[in-house]
Amino acid sequence: MQESSHTETSYTALGFYHKISQLRADTWNALKRDLGQLIRLDDDARSKTLIKAIDIKMTRLEIIEDYHAFPSKEDFRHLWALFNRREYALLEKVVKRLVRALISESYRRRNVDLSETDADAEDMENLDALAQLRRGHPASNSSAQPYFELLIVDNLSVQEEEVVREAFHNMRRPEDKFVYDVVTVRSFEDALIAVLINPNIQACLIRYEFPYKSKYNLSALRNYLEGISEKSLEHQTESERSILLSSMINELRPEIDQFLVTSGDVEATASRDIRYFNRIFYRETDYIEQHHTILRAIDNRYRTPFFDALREYSKKPTGVFHAMPISRGKSITRSHWAGQMIDFYGINIFLAETSATSGGLDSLLQPYGPIKKAQEYAARAFGARQSFFVTNGTSTANKIVVQALVKPRDIVLIDRDCHKSHHYGIVLAGAHASYLDSYPLNDYSMYGAVPLHEIKKTLLGYKRSGQLHKVKMLLLTNCTFDGVVYNVRRVMQECLAIKPDLVFLWDEAWFAFAGFNPTYRPRTAMHAARTLRDRYRSESYREEYEAWKAEFDALDPDDDATWLEQRLMPDPDLVRIRAYATHSTHKTLTSLRQGSMIHVWDQDYRQKVEAPFHEAYMTHTSTSPNYQIIASLDVGRMQAEMEGFELVHAQVEAALSLREQLYSHPLLQKYFRVLKNSDMVPEQYRESGVESYYDPVTGWNQMEEAWAKDQFVVDPCRVTIAIGTTGVDGDTFKNDYLMNKYGIQINKTSRNTVLFMTNIGTSRGSIAYLLDVLIKLAKEFEYRWEESSRPERKIIENRVRSLTQELPPLPDFSRFHDAFRPGGETPEGDIRQAFFLSYDDENTEYLRFDNGELQAQMRGGRDVVSASFVIPYPPGFPVLVPGQVVSEEILYFLQALDVTEIHGYRPELGLLVFTEEALINPEAG
Repeated sequence: MQESSHTETSYTALGFYHKISQLRADTWNALKRDLGQLIRLDDDARSKTLIKAIDIKMTRLEIIEDYHAFPSKEDFRHLWALFNRREYALLEKVVKRLVRALISESYRRRNVDLSETDADAEDMENLDALAQLRRGHPASNSSAQPYFELLIVDNLSVQEEEVVREAFHNMRRPEDKFVYDVVTVRSFEDALIAVLINPNIQACLIRYEFPYKSKYNLSALRNYLEGISEKSLEHQTESERSILLSSMINELRPEIDQFLVTSGDVEATASRDIRYFNRIFYRETDYIEQHHTILRAIDNRYRTPFFDALREYSKKPTGVFHAMPISRGKSITRSHWAGQMIDFYGINIFLAETSATSGGLDSLLQPYGPIKKAQEYAARAFGARQSFFVTNGTSTANKIVVQALVKPRDIVLIDRDCHKSHHYGIVLAGAHASYLDSYPLNDYSMYGAVPLHEIKKTLLGYKRSGQLHKVKMLLLTNCTFDGVVYNVRRVMQECLAIKPDLVFLWDEAWFAFAGFNPTYRPRTAMHAARTLRDRYRSESYREEYEAWKAEFDALDPDDDATWLEQRLMPDPDLVRIRAYATHSTHKTLTSLRQGSMIHVWDQDYRQKVEAPFHEAYMTHTSTSPNYQIIASLDVGRMQAEMEGFELVHAQVEAALSLREQLYSHPLLQKYFRVLKNSDMVPEQYRESGVESYYDPVTGWNQMEEAWAKDQFVVDPCRVTIAIGTTGVDGDTFKNDYLMNKYGIQINKTSRNTVLFMTNIGTSRGSIAYLLDVLIKLAKEFEYRWEESSRPERKIIENRVRSLTQELPPLPDFSRFHDAFRPGGETPEGDIRQAFFLSYDDENTEYLRFDNGELQAQMRGGRDVVSASFVIPYPPGFPVLVPGQVVSEEILYFLQALDVTEIHGYRPELGLLVFTEEALINPEAG
């Protein structure tokens, strides 16, 4: 085995953690290419260069493969033996077979012996490739045993590793539901590296004693290992070190099933805080017991209770004597005209179509069987205390939570540019909205997120006015459509220091995937809630709080600056953790359209919320929910638990690859400027000082630092591209250039930006196609300029100037009219009163602003008050809500908009506003 290049290449191999799987695949392919060139060369000088390049690539790969079961360490010793004997032709054959096995994933289905080089082995590879083509992808073969890898942490010799691996191999039985292979590592750090870079690891067996340090350097571990050093572990017992490692693995990959094998006092160890271990084994426990325990744990995550029940139901012969003619497909199979539905969808979807809640099925409205179990599994997967399925989208999920938690005249602090369902939810609940303004990104016609300073200032305003007891909820969007993500933990902590029982509703419609990546997870609502609850219960926090409180009390508590200019800490004796999150599962994970979830971490749920939540759920949930959507939520949860880490990591890799090309390609840079962290998060909210996650030399190593420290960060999977220099606005670019010409679909645009989102289904091929299209479009814009006449160039320049310089500033929320401000001194407004006041035509009129009519009324001293929601697309949030005064800034923004879709505005009539008479006594209306 070669040692000389380890130091030189270890950082290269492991420093690019965010692109490790691409680095792995690309390096194997490059090694195969180099070997092919080498065996065809006669030039000694070039051969020496290639041999050195092959040495470096093999050394790099050996570091990566140290943490994978295939190819095994024995396989790599075989590769080095061939290399050292200069048997390059044979080495090329072995590498070719290995690359084919990795690409086809045949190693998941059978043992691949790289020492075999005969024709039978080649035939087996070809059969694997043919089977893959017939199936479309190995994962689609439901009859195959799912494959995973077992991580064993133990300071074993090479010989001992082989003995252990062989022992677990001998446990395999054809009737086993799963098949697995073994990865062994020898240190604390190596275990963390393994779970970070090997997504196949689903179970971990921590055995005996092991050292702390790895022989490699993975820079991504810096943030995870902060405060831990080899010296700090010197005096720990075997069980203490194992428990610490277990907790850290749980932070990185909470889905991994963990087991402890101890040689010490197993009874004493079992009585300690071992919550992250599924089970403790004594060293004399035999392998077969461990084998079956591990398989049982994997099966517990692999189960899909409702999907399984629905499949079983579809096989039953039943007589249908109730509603739904399409049940069992009867109205389709008997039809002479509608048979194409079966041709298109297949028969199973109709066999599973029913409104039955018995016979092995369940009721979504009052679950007791497989739906109840599926929701419990979802709570486990997403780190919630309770989870609920919603079959008509996150718009409904948002309304359910708002109605369950707030009653008429409660005050909700709400992000003004949040999804419209929240505004309508407040109307339905009768709560009073106190709008918070996000920081604007005027250069790109989009908003960021609400600064913590703004939230604290608003809460303090209610405290000063004696109205803080009326403030019930803080409602924010995390992450925003454009990818701005809050420091959820910090927001909750500082707000709870002002109001200890504040309820948080985090709209995570676009963030359901985040719980399955260790960088993203700490900024999710459920993780933050659990972390804060655990922290506030600890003695260490109580000591920290007492020290902070002594310093705080020495300041002037009546001065807002005392509260605003330092980080606040809540009183552990008063604080209650009450967090809710809504997920559009169908947007970022696997689910049919409209499949969503509500996740709850509320210490007062059982006591205060359970009954009203049930009523709100009954209010908004159909009595005929779609079982296919429920089943897809069940399967989507299972997939997220079993391979969410791998899929999200691949999603991030795809986004980073796209960004790298956009950062570095000269022609793409000219017309398509990808927005960096510093473009979307102002400097005052970036404590880390990180401007871009990417550096051409060191890669993506700055991302963790920003995500650990900054008030706001940008999800790199949302690639916002400024296109102003093309002279084409976002909506036109989306429809005429991307969709109509090349079939590329996107959701979000602004006047001068377009948003490309990667997801767990995005492939490297998809990224390559998008880049090819963007290069073609860039060339088209280049040719257009070169071939334009002087007048035509003037037109292009005017368009570019309009999209890059003449952008209307985004307006802040103006204010509610006094007629709808029940608090008087405080800013909240009664949207419900204004909303229903507009139902009477006598209370409203239309005023046009394109002919100056509305402006004339404002100049005459009239408060013009909107009687409806006015929502332009883009940007897609209410510019005006019922009861809001129309300001000059809002009017200027509406006039400058060049979009055709504005909900709540009729160009031929104008804006719907309240008459002056209606505002004199709105209660009478």
